[in-house]
Amino acid sequence: MSKLLSATFSLTLIFAVAACGGNQSGNSAFDEAETVENPSTNDKRDVSIAGQEENRGHSAAKRGQDAPDEDNSIENTKIRLIFDHGEVIVNMYDNPTSRDLLSRLPLTLTFEDFSGFEKMSILEEGLSTEGAPEGVTPKAGDFAYYAPWKDITIFYDDWRYSPGLIRLGKVESDVEELSSKLASMKDDFTVTIEKVE
Repeated sequence: MSKLLSATFSLTLIFAVAACGGNQSGNSAFDEAETVENPSTNDKRDVSIAGQEENRGHSAAKRGQDAPDEDNSIENTKIRLIFDHGEVIVNMYDNPTSRDLLSRLPLTLTFEDFSGFEKMSILEEGLSTEGAPEGVTPKAGDFAYYAPWKDITIFYDDWRYSPGLIRLGKVESDVEELSSKLASMKDDFTVTIEKVE
């Protein structure tokens, strides 16, 4: 009887060790794959979120490239932002939000500083967000629309990932010079936005 119990116990122990070994190996391969993707972080959620954001951006860009209606395409369209310190030319991106803004031009808006990285102006009526990504990470020189507040914004400094932000275009001129000018403008200022014909 004791031999039977001993054999049963040995078999149970062998199966338990084998099962644990298999699980450990599976987890370690998963962890290693995530570490390779983003070795600078220990938080796997950051890797997952970063990957999702990147994929969303690629999908949205792909949708925008594959699906534009040729009759409504605004490829190579430029707008002019005219203010006291000169003017800036913006190359517009071809997306429904940019098209909606173009349909409303010319516009004269008052811009104000927001948190030391952008100048913004809130629109009375929001722009279309059809097919827009869930958010983007803005860079200095980006001309964008922040859907939650319905504001148009010019970034003069880089900022973090912002849900609800949609890029409308990119400043064509010297971004460093523009950033310096906008950063020095502490008061509100008026901007006329018009299409370059």
